[in-house]
Amino acid sequence: MTSNLISEESTYKISSEDFTYKMSVMAAEAADDRKAEDILVIAVGEVSVLADYFVVATGRSKAQVRAIANGIKLKISEEFHREPLRSAGESDAGWILQDYGDVIIHIMMPTEREFYGLEAFWGHAPRVNLSQFINIETSETSMAV
Repeated sequence: MTSNLISEESTYKISSEDFTYKMSVMAAEAADDRKAEDILVIAVGEVSVLADYFVVATGRSKAQVRAIANGIKLKISEEFHREPLRSAGESDAGWILQDYGDVIIHIMMPTEREFYGLEAFWGHAPRVNLSQFINIETSETSMAV
């Protein structure tokens, strides 16, 4: 079984058996469980050595950003027995970053997400189609083929 990854220029297929792929999708599901908005998984490993995947999600309040981050951390700990190598932003909660090495998770308030524009900066990297995992409306750049 494969999952579709979409970029504006081409379509990538990645095995659903890929550990980091599963972890990034599980992080997206955990964010969705905490009512995160605009959840996005970017396959940055296709264009960078920084990580395999970025997971980006928005929370509408600092309390929700913290809850999303805690939900993701708990789910990954339970399912994969992994803790973040580094974390940042928990005290301010405008942007919480959890670095698992191969998966980097960004949970942001709307103003931070708009200002830093990670989606635009990594716009050349393929996006994971999450519609089969969580209930989201797909945009033009992440529609299933």
